[in-house]
Amino acid sequence: MAKRKFPKFENLEIHDISSDGKAVGRHENQVVFVSGLVPGDVADVQVIKKKKRFFYAVPVAIHHYSGLRTEPFCDHFSSCGGCKWQNLAYQDQLRFKEKQVVDQLTRLGEMEIPDVNPIIGSENTRYYRNKLEYSFSDKRWLEKSEIESDKEINDNGALGFHAPGRFDKVLQVDKCYLQAEPTNAIRNAVHDFSLNNQLSYYNPKTHEGLMRNLMIRITEKGEVMVVVIASDFNDDLENLLQHLETSFPEIDSLMYVVNKKWNDSIYDLEAHPYSGRNYITENIDGLDFKIGPKSFFQTNTKQTEVLYSKVKQAAGLTGSEIVYDLYSGTGSISLYLAREAKKVVGVEVVSEAVENANINAEINGISNVEFVTGDMKDVMKPGFVKSHGRPDVIVLDPPRAGVHKDVIEVIRKTAPDKIVYVSCNPATQARDISTLKDSYRIVEVQPVDMFPHTHHMENLILLEKIQ
Repeated sequence: MAKRKFPKFENLEIHDISSDGKAVGRHENQVVFVSGLVPGDVADVQVIKKKKRFFYAVPVAIHHYSGLRTEPFCDHFSSCGGCKWQNLAYQDQLRFKEKQVVDQLTRLGEMEIPDVNPIIGSENTRYYRNKLEYSFSDKRWLEKSEIESDKEINDNGALGFHAPGRFDKVLQVDKCYLQAEPTNAIRNAVHDFSLNNQLSYYNPKTHEGLMRNLMIRITEKGEVMVVVIASDFNDDLENLLQHLETSFPEIDSLMYVVNKKWNDSIYDLEAHPYSGRNYITENIDGLDFKIGPKSFFQTNTKQTEVLYSKVKQAAGLTGSEIVYDLYSGTGSISLYLAREAKKVVGVEVVSEAVENANINAEINGISNVEFVTGDMKDVMKPGFVKSHGRPDVIVLDPPRAGVHKDVIEVIRKTAPDKIVYVSCNPATQARDISTLKDSYRIVEVQPVDMFPHTHHMENLILLEKIQ
């Protein structure tokens, strides 16, 4: 069968950015989504996929460069696909993120909203992440400059990030600006030692190879955790761990996980300490948190403090309220609010997260919190509310998929005075809130940028019950 030929559109003007971060243009009243461009660019683009009402395309020639453009600072920008907005000035990134929130609420949610508060930008736009996960692959993704050069190409495998849309190839990362040192030094040391000692890299197609993943966590307190994930524990892996222990005395927690599965998830696997503690610690506004290799914790610590302060402000606690924190994770929001509430009840489906939440409550001497393990739609029954008390405030911080419709109905019946909904996905947030608009009105909308140079953000919405 002959390969389908797609058209090329000339002089396409980019006028917007979509909710998933792609540039948006129009050709004969049909939307064209293009990677790698910014609003104000004019370019020839090659269509690579056609849908009924829109196209996906890539640029082939840029005729006019937008005044919004800025020079990317990372050498891997054109290949990595991680920080897609490095070519867009940061203040303009914030402007388009704020616009995304408005668009999702008014268009998708079809709701009347108050003026959106100006988005709160991140103090650090580089080195802001406290956790990074890298992948090993015996197939290295070749950058365009390598392919076009006359130099001999050596493919000894890679340690870095998966190439966009490829599960089997990894881009070798030499320097990443997402996490502070010693992250780059540790990752490069792991890669060099593995190559020099011929440790085999994983192949996801054949399910062969020793080295699979590398996780590095750091805290604002300067503590470092390194977790090496491999398909077996043998002499090669032990030699690598010993090398890391000797070369980087600043590592507070050095651990390993044996993963023999086809997928990369480690949440159902045991993490083994090799040296140091099996956790590191972080402090947010006077609260101490133990963070293990499988703990969920907001990835931008400094902005987390900003976000939580806005949650507390929106909740408007006086000390007499019962608060339900749904999707409570390791209890960070619950504990943050408990200091100004009568009682906080956290509900979380991951049992290990609940264990960590109870430990964190004990560390901080907070006794007016209770954490419950279970699926929200199964836990939030009338009997649960009766035994724990009707909530005055419900805090929601769900995964990107949003809140299950059954949970929405329970919330409606529970009828808290306030709902504080925090989301990393304004689209599902708008969908969920639209189902409550007959009972609740939007009082405040506060975007917070947790992820500079990407289209992602957190958005807080305060809802109050219509009397």
